[in-house]
Amino acid sequence: MLDWTDRHYRYFARTMSANTLLYTEMVTTGAIIHGSGDYLAYNEEEHPIALQLGGSNPADLAHCAKLAAERGYDEVNINVGCPSDRVQNGRFGACLMAEPELVAESVDAMKQVVDIPVTVKTRIGIDDQDSYEFLTRFIGMVSAKGCTDFTIHARKAWLQGLSPKENREIPPLDYDRVYQLKRDFPQLNIGINGGITSLEQAKIHLQHVDGVMVGREAYQNPYILAQVDQQLFNSNAPVLSREDVIEKMVPYIEKHLQQGGRLNHITRHMIGLFQGLPGSRSWRRFLSENAHKQGAGIEVVRGAIDLMNANKPAVDPELER
Repeated sequence: MLDWTDRHYRYFARTMSANTLLYTEMVTTGAIIHGSGDYLAYNEEEHPIALQLGGSNPADLAHCAKLAAERGYDEVNINVGCPSDRVQNGRFGACLMAEPELVAESVDAMKQVVDIPVTVKTRIGIDDQDSYEFLTRFIGMVSAKGCTDFTIHARKAWLQGLSPKENREIPPLDYDRVYQLKRDFPQLNIGINGGITSLEQAKIHLQHVDGVMVGREAYQNPYILAQVDQQLFNSNAPVLSREDVIEKMVPYIEKHLQQGGRLNHITRHMIGLFQGLPGSRSWRRFLSENAHKQGAGIEVVRGAIDLMNANKPAVDPELER
């Protein structure tokens, strides 16, 4: 979710769900340790929030985990699932599935310096190393060093020959393998990820595993988050309308603009809010064409709403009866 789940998106997501655990985009240990920016910045409203780390040096991972704990993160997660060439060249992401000893050593180093959970996100296999035995060996070795929480993307990753986008779509999903993993490791918290596009699907998965991670759908169709608390966390809070969500974002947007930020830093994450509804194309187009302009303010968001409402198809009164 690089360049997607930044702090602006996470604040936006939090307006719709108070309970969903939010993950940062993957941040490399090198960026945190040697970069000039603050790669650990987040909004206090984002809790509960997990820092997702990319790296393979146990000492560096431990150092970054300690920094994350000191900054108040609720969890630190090691990414062992990203298949991109850039990630492989840095010796982290999915290629680390072939080095369970190193991942286990990293978990151990991190757990020695923090009290917050240290978790792992991984795949069911890589390249031709895709047997169930390969997966259980990896889980067994890493859990032996104290990792009790795993999120499993239910596809293997082809590290050569497929792009990251293709790796999210071409290798077939194997949910049953993740279910079997939970049966064989009942003492572990096993979450599932990959191809999940509705809360109804999430409910089915939760009959077999402990958690569900939703990535692309929660970004491209973010309003899926609006009923998570009610349907999955037994919350009695009212479900916000899409217009309510926008109103909750207004103070955040205005503060960002006052601090010198640009409107599209935030609204680019809101493009899919009306996904699938009449007039949504007008909303997307107006924001895309105007939010990036110098001086663009909250009036652009208001204008996008007005245009969307104006372009909704008329409803035949006879059909309403």
